Amino acid sequence: MQFTKQAKLIQFLKNELLIPQNSISLALRQSPDLGVNTFAMVLLQYGLITLEQLDKIFDWLETV
Repeated sequence: MQFTKQAKLIQFLKNELLIPQNSISLALRQSPDLGVNTFAMVLLQYGLITLEQLDKIFDWLETV
């Protein structure tokens, strides 16, 4: 994952979607080298976000 885009995504997850840091850390451990789109899917796969939140992530990714 590109570091700056990953860092921005993590800030978005924490600040806008209120995803807990431990959830983000779990997903990062499961997919340390995947792209941001795949990272979002890992969050969904582990039940750490909802489909609505996934849509918001993809909408946000389109603007970055």
